Amino acid sequence: MEFKPTGATRVAKTIKRTLPEAGYWKRFQSQVMVKEYGMVTSVEFSPIKPHDLVVTASTRLQIYNGRTGQLTRSVTRFTSPAHSGSFRSDGKLLVAGDDSNLVQVFDGNSRAILRTFKGHTDPVHVTKFLPNKVNVMSGSDDKTVRIWDIPSQAAVNTFEDHTDYVRSGAVFADNPNLVATGSYDHTVKIWDLRANQCTTTIEIEDPVEDVLVFPGGGMLAVSGGPNVHIYDMLMGGRYMTTLGNHEKTVTAMCLDSSGGRLLAGSLDHHVKIYDVQNFKMVYNLNYPAPILSLALSPDDTMLAVGMTSGVFSLRRRAVTAKEQALKQREQKQPLPGSKAYFLRGQSNKGADDDLRIEHRRRRGLADYDQFLRKFQYAKALDAVLSNNRAGLTVVSLLQELMHRDGLTAALAGRDELTLEPILRFLAKHIDNPRYTNVLATVAESLFSIYGDLLSQSSTLAELLMRVRAKTRTEIKLHQEMEMLLGTMDMLMS
Repeated sequence: MEFKPTGATRVAKTIKRTLPEAGYWKRFQSQVMVKEYGMVTSVEFSPIKPHDLVVTASTRLQIYNGRTGQLTRSVTRFTSPAHSGSFRSDGKLLVAGDDSNLVQVFDGNSRAILRTFKGHTDPVHVTKFLPNKVNVMSGSDDKTVRIWDIPSQAAVNTFEDHTDYVRSGAVFADNPNLVATGSYDHTVKIWDLRANQCTTTIEIEDPVEDVLVFPGGGMLAVSGGPNVHIYDMLMGGRYMTTLGNHEKTVTAMCLDSSGGRLLAGSLDHHVKIYDVQNFKMVYNLNYPAPILSLALSPDDTMLAVGMTSGVFSLRRRAVTAKEQALKQREQKQPLPGSKAYFLRGQSNKGADDDLRIEHRRRRGLADYDQFLRKFQYAKALDAVLSNNRAGLTVVSLLQELMHRDGLTAALAGRDELTLEPILRFLAKHIDNPRYTNVLATVAESLFSIYGDLLSQSSTLAELLMRVRAKTRTEIKLHQEMEMLLGTMDMLMS
């Protein structure tokens, strides 16, 4: 895979070529030290401007404004120490694990818990969003790696090849089907979500503390003990070199926006910076305590470091006039073929006598969605069953009611008139394989609520008989298919 530099990448590379290396990194001044409630085990910047910073310490996720550096929000929904607070690529959601074996997804603005994933049997130390935005990767001390589906809250992949704690992980931004995890069993494993198996195993001499995927997925950095090992993934994980400038365990790594500089933080209080072209150390930063976490903002203007003392440091780099001029030049001349290239001129106001195209208003929420937002589940169900809406729309709403534990509330308290559309929908679609699981649950809830009352109405009784007949036909068909499969297995063997 070839990495194509973006406009911001070219700006960063130009700046690095025109500035002495030491001078560039010395401009990370204005260091702010903030005391947290416990060891700062994770720091990460939001991919979206103003690049807010999430700090994971003790039982909290602290969110700091990327522009002012002030604490803006705190997520305190944890009953045990939290780990690995991480932003989604759009900056709207947060995910974190904790020592109570849970993985939780939060709304970045309201801090509400949107999803809770249960399945791990030991503390969860690694959580990451996958590039597709609908899956979450987690690694746990129970030695497993799981891929979760956010809408259904189910584990779609479970990997059990590690033989010790899983304490690090990374996703391949250019290939949403690959993830890498590091374990205290001295191995890094690359998992293919399509094949549901490990495709590459890399062994090192020490427990793996951190894993870092380079832009384009061409190289992989693995920290273990006082060393950082570099591997060529295009050659199947072939060893390239080892960076051994630290005296104690390297606990965290990150890259700058161009992928040209590798930063490594260690328990020896140092952050060392390497040139990826020749893997030589070009600069060193000293801190007052052992380092546990490290992050560089996407615009290369902020450097955050978390330490065992419960303090995290935030350094800001002064932007020079030359760098601002380069950025403005890039903004004025977008790359041909880029999104900005096709959107250029959209801010043009136009003259008073220009022909104006009428602006069409966006369609608002459907009536059933409006009732869902107000938690009026019965009205939402009545609305979606009216106007001959598509079967998939009705089943999707029923599934959402199940996720909210609102199905019983939506079905209860009905009379013959309001029960008829529900039974009519069941009678029409219950034999559709795509809907059977959901509709069977709905039918079971109806029978448990109303029981024999359904047979007291001739209309409802007729619909009930149709549901019963279709169900019997479907069961008989499944039995015949099983007999046919058994016969085929016997013939093949």
